[in-house]
Amino acid sequence: MAAGDVTERESGGLGRAELETLGGVGGFFALRLAPAPSAPPEVASAPARSAAGTSPAEAAHATAGTPAARSATADRRTATAERYPRPTSGRASAAPSAPAPRPASAAPGSPVPPGAPGAVAAVGAADAYVPLARVYAGDHAPLEDRVRRVAERLRAPEYRVAASVAQLGLAARLWSVALGSAALYGVVPDIRPDTLHWDPARTTPDDLWWSGDRVRPGTPEHLRDLVQHGHLAPLAAALRTGGAVSPRLLWGNAGSALGGAVRELTRWAHRHDRPEAARRAAALAAALLDDPDLAGTLQGPALRRRSCCLYYRCPGGGLCGDCVFDRPPRPPAASPR
Repeated sequence: MAAGDVTERESGGLGRAELETLGGVGGFFALRLAPAPSAPPEVASAPARSAAGTSPAEAAHATAGTPAARSATADRRTATAERYPRPTSGRASAAPSAPAPRPASAAPGSPVPPGAPGAVAAVGAADAYVPLARVYAGDHAPLEDRVRRVAERLRAPEYRVAASVAQLGLAARLWSVALGSAALYGVVPDIRPDTLHWDPARTTPDDLWWSGDRVRPGTPEHLRDLVQHGHLAPLAAALRTGGAVSPRLLWGNAGSALGGAVRELTRWAHRHDRPEAARRAAALAAALLDDPDLAGTLQGPALRRRSCCLYYRCPGGGLCGDCVFDRPPRPPAASPR
């Protein structure tokens, strides 16, 4: 994309009201503009809230940072906080703005006013957030920490299962933020990896915060550049450095996460009399799926996937609603001695 495609605009963009509306679609659609504050004990002990309609595997990802999961990895949490210094590009909250407008076409590059749902970060709350660009560039400790947390939470029997569930949840977050913004407002936040900060110990929606202030047009080309090429491809490469995991599995997860975002947006649009948002989400997804990596990952109008995320292999796990299987496969019979 040419540098001139992202330029500053005098007004418009995604403000507090628009982001609160996105968060109302579901937790996976929420995007903070500042690090999440440290939760008081009574909040931290409550069950993690996940987006309605997410798959069991995505919900498992969303809860992998709850106290039950944190207790076994508190020492790694401290080590991660010490290793990754607090970002210096955060911004303070702004005063509330007017109610969210109806979608309107927007020129590229609108600056985003500061402030976000969830108020201002407490001192030290951002210590463990790390720009995803650093992870993709080879500093894999936060990603390894996340996979370990998922593995411990789900008692995953092998690396590829935990890596798959961790990747599916992060893919759902990325697609939801981008597709939701594009479908509702015609723009997408410029969530380049150097501006998107991630804490592997936190749950949705507090796991990500965005330090950017520009938006791009909400076209399939920009969504693909930001999410698929900017995040999902380097994320898959980083995961494969930690162990064997099939590229087909990870791209299947990426397609499934996109399909899940479409379904959740469609349900929200029908509840709020916004049929144009549902149509726009479906059209964007169809264009995004017309890509060599994502083509064939989903099938039919229900967007059922053609592969499996392997969540069923965890003790007590099952099948997601869009799984290729109708029932969990049986483990192979032991060979006779």
